[in-house]
Amino acid sequence: MRLDNMLLAEGVSGPEKRGRGGPAAIAATSGGCPNDNSIEHSDYRAKLSQIRQIYHSELEKYEQACSEFTTHVMNLLREQSRTRPISPKEIERMVNIIHGKFSTIQMQLKQSTCEAVMILRSRFLDARRKRRNFSKQATEVLNEYFYSHLSNPYPSEEAKEELAKKGGITVSQVSNWFGNKRIRYKKNMGKFQEEANIYAAKTAVDATNVVAQGNQTSSPPTPNSGEYRKTPS
Repeated sequence: MRLDNMLLAEGVSGPEKRGRGGPAAIAATSGGCPNDNSIEHSDYRAKLSQIRQIYHSELEKYEQACSEFTTHVMNLLREQSRTRPISPKEIERMVNIIHGKFSTIQMQLKQSTCEAVMILRSRFLDARRKRRNFSKQATEVLNEYFYSHLSNPYPSEEAKEELAKKGGITVSQVSNWFGNKRIRYKKNMGKFQEEANIYAAKTAVDATNVVAQGNQTSSPPTPNSGEYRKTPS
């Protein structure tokens, strides 16, 4: 019953509809709206429809095979009834055995279909979460580190943890970002040169501000301070 309810809710069994796990619901769960990322929603619906078609096709095959096999056994029992008595109870028992076997096969089909739907949903939601969590702030933090360590853009595990904390992302995402960034930078250094100049200028400005603040902190004492003494006239 639980599998049936899940397949019904997902729109796999019963009339085709958008259930709780449909694209609209997933968009709401991941913070978007049904009109956003229409290509991805269309792809999700297409894959869900494919799962639905396979499920109904296999289910129809099993039901047909069950019916044909039951008819075959019934014919055999009728032939045997010419040589020995066969009670209605025996016939009923044989039919129940056949239906039980095919019910088990159908249950396996339902389980595999539910697993396919859950995997599809998981992949779709994971992709949405990654994009949502990877904010502009995280990109800024990672780019600043990358271009300030351009001679060796391989952060240590401690540095990755710190970057992940600053950007609000996972250490795994930091590792993946640096791996992809290094590949893209090596393939097209000219394209990223302007970006490198921007972050180099930003680093220089930050360094200048730090020096200026340091000078203000260590400024000489004013005439009003106790350390400043008037020379005698």
